[in-house]
Amino acid sequence: MENKLIVSLSPHVHSGDSIQKNMYGVLIALIPAFIVSLIFYGLGALIVTATSVLACVFFEWAIAKYLIKKNTSSIFDGSAVITGVLLAFNLPSNLPIWIIIIGALFAIGVGKMSFGGLGNNPFNPALAGRVFLLLSFPVQMTTWPKPGQLASYIDVETAATPLGLMKSLIHNDPNVTLADIPTAFNLFIGNNGGSLGEISALALLIGLVYMLWKKIISWHIPVSIILTLLVFAGIMHLVNPAIYVSPLTQLLTGGLLLGAIFMATDYVTSPMSKKGMLIYGISIGVLTVVIRLFGAYPEGMSFAILIMNAFTPIINMYCKPKRFGEVAKKK
Repeated sequence: MENKLIVSLSPHVHSGDSIQKNMYGVLIALIPAFIVSLIFYGLGALIVTATSVLACVFFEWAIAKYLIKKNTSSIFDGSAVITGVLLAFNLPSNLPIWIIIIGALFAIGVGKMSFGGLGNNPFNPALAGRVFLLLSFPVQMTTWPKPGQLASYIDVETAATPLGLMKSLIHNDPNVTLADIPTAFNLFIGNNGGSLGEISALALLIGLVYMLWKKIISWHIPVSIILTLLVFAGIMHLVNPAIYVSPLTQLLTGGLLLGAIFMATDYVTSPMSKKGMLIYGISIGVLTVVIRLFGAYPEGMSFAILIMNAFTPIINMYCKPKRFGEVAKKK
């Protein structure tokens, strides 16, 4: 009996992954986008991001300690920091501090902790906070500073975003033409108006490559969203190129890449199976284009992701991953 066979519960092999490791991996992937926001928005980007992160961490600690009476060690797993960064990346660089704090309280208090904390929230907390602020403070949330005002925060010159110009074009505004929309190159590097984290497609794609390399996420959700948008937007562009911009411009504009790479791929609120991820991603892509072209708001990514977050349990029910060792049934 020298060699004992010890049978234990699964998992038998540990991959080395952990919540903390993956969360901080996502934060590393967000660094390029944060650097670009500092380059184009300077002080405003720093204040908005720092306020959002500190407020999210504080509210998670305070709610865990004093309201739901649970272990406060969760503030060190990186999830609250990511919520703070992603919330900031969905805000204008001149948003007043008190509004940022309200958004952080809603994101953490309502969007996350009210459901029991990390792993239990049905909706992406940062997006929930962003949409709450958009509905509550529409003027402040749609006032966009021009890039390049590095030393200014509140007192800045504002201008329309590319998505705003595209919406005006669809509504046949005589003061807007296709020439007013920034070039693909400016959209790619980030020299255009918008939320902090959405302005540079290049920075976001660098983050995507890093997360795929580190296997933090899989390709299914971001690629399915991007391809769906390109196809749908391409069809609309062919139908009427005078008012519907090219699919490349649609891809590089607004929060499409930020949402597809960093928010739709949230572990908790996205499907588990690869088939489910593809259905989820295609649906987000279609909804985004529909809202952008036919809805009241210029941007549709946030609403599309939140809508599909609600359908994630249903997708998981009908697209269950294959059990380990399961043999396919013969027909």
